[in-house]
Amino acid sequence: MKVSDLEYNYPEKLIALEPSRPTRVMWVEAEHDPREISLQDLIQKIPTGDVFVINDTKVLKRRVFAENELEILFLNQTENGLWNVLFPSKKFYIDDQIRLPNGSVMTLIEKGLPQKVKVEPNLTEKDFEKFGELPLPPYIQKARDQRHNISQDEKWYQTAWAQKAGSYAAPTASLHFSKNDIQTLKNNGVKVLKITLHVGLGTFLPVKVEDLDQHQMHGEIYEVSTDIWEQILTAKKENKGIWALGTTVTRTLETVARTNQLVGESKLLLQAGSEFKIVNRLLTNFHQPESTLLALVAGFSGLEKTKKCYQWAIEKEFKLFSYGDFSVWIK
Repeated sequence: MKVSDLEYNYPEKLIALEPSRPTRVMWVEAEHDPREISLQDLIQKIPTGDVFVINDTKVLKRRVFAENELEILFLNQTENGLWNVLFPSKKFYIDDQIRLPNGSVMTLIEKGLPQKVKVEPNLTEKDFEKFGELPLPPYIQKARDQRHNISQDEKWYQTAWAQKAGSYAAPTASLHFSKNDIQTLKNNGVKVLKITLHVGLGTFLPVKVEDLDQHQMHGEIYEVSTDIWEQILTAKKENKGIWALGTTVTRTLETVARTNQLVGESKLLLQAGSEFKIVNRLLTNFHQPESTLLALVAGFSGLEKTKKCYQWAIEKEFKLFSYGDFSVWIK
């Protein structure tokens, strides 16, 4: 599959700058044209006995603005005080020092993607809670003409059931659903099951090759309990619907199906021609052109159908991307 196959045009006014309320849902069944339904319609469409899988990851406040409003994304700590980070380092040299808002000094050790730095004194979770911001996608910052979070992002960019801290971006399909929605599903006899996948560095990096087979997929840490996996397999054998809330859930379930590892690192790239062994109901936001997330949708429903449905949604002025509207794809 070629990256250029995933190109499409959209007006910038459709980039959602805050959560769409009420959520508009594009419903796409195999062999049928897309149509619009409400989120409450969707909830009532999920049959008793089906499985609805959600991701309980929590987004870290790891975006820090240093002196001169230099924006730094702290990724992971390799040793005490040594960090992998992302920041615009073109104008900096090795051993250059940058002052952080808590008074610590960050020294550039190695360039690249990511960069390696040393922080003295080291940053603590209290520092990130006090000075850090949630890492909103750059296109939201650009469309808002505002680099900093607004106060509502603190609530908007976490799921209602965020529990296990570890992500650098939200599993945005989940942002449409409230705890009451999940309780309604349970009351309707739907099995709501939690897995964990922490969204990683690759979310922020563009695909730089034309042939997706040559793309080195980023790794993301995941965990699925034995009990939950057994419930999913049982439902699959009984020909129940396996509803994956988001591409993170989809990648996790399809990774476990291929590796038989319930805990690990997923580097799975799903695209046109990929077999989906577990998921037969994909719920997801509208994704950016030429992205691996859009490739996953195209793998699930077919490239031409995906592009046709996206064009329909754009003509209907659905809101796009992380804070945007929602799509449901049925095999």
